Amino acid sequence: MSGDTLFVTGTGTDVGKTVVTAALAATARGSVAVLKPAQTGSGEDGDLVEVERMTGGGITTLELARHRDPLAPAVAARREAVPPVTPARIVSAAEELAAAHDLVLVEGAGGLLVPYDDSGGTLPDAAVPLGAPVLVVCPAGLGALNTAALTVRELRHRKLDCPGLVVGSWPTAPDLAARCNVVDLPSVTGVPLLGALPEGAGRLRDEEFRTVARAGLAPSLGGEWDAAALGAPS
Repeated sequence: MSGDTLFVTGTGTDVGKTVVTAALAATARGSVAVLKPAQTGSGEDGDLVEVERMTGGGITTLELARHRDPLAPAVAARREAVPPVTPARIVSAAEELAAAHDLVLVEGAGGLLVPYDDSGGTLPDAAVPLGAPVLVVCPAGLGALNTAALTVRELRHRKLDCPGLVVGSWPTAPDLAARCNVVDLPSVTGVPLLGALPEGAGRLRDEEFRTVARAGLAPSLGGEWDAAALGAPS
């Protein structure tokens, strides 16, 4: 029997998608595979190397393409004159991994509508045929409400399930905007806040990272997180 598939997208770049993906892998029960359709601008190491380092290994990883320039996958592939990764290829790879694993995590590049090919194919175009939910990773502070609301709205427009939001990097000293967003993100987007990984979590590894992952993800994602711990203002 095929396992579950969950897509992980962000409201933009550098919001903590890889750390959240690693946390999901670390708290999952059963066999886990992480699929990165296209890695751009990574140098020698990529996001999957980081996932393996944080989790301590024991998971299957698959990268379909790697491009040197830190650009949208479609643009980076065009500049290298190589075939882009299409949504159909993402679907095929995810299905193959799901046939042998209990959970497949598909980590996107950048934000939700970043193009993967020159036909405008995006991450949702792969999630739709799989019927897979899409978890949204967002920043903690100012600007998060707008980008999170737009991302969730687009998922609804495409009739994709969004289980909720996770803050990819919760600051050690959160400002007023971050603390207000604990309340306002669910209100504005209509989906729950399902976790917040602490700033610096990506530097941890093995059991130390697993402990932080469990504390930073809600029970529905395999953790023990409680939003009240973030100190929302009264």
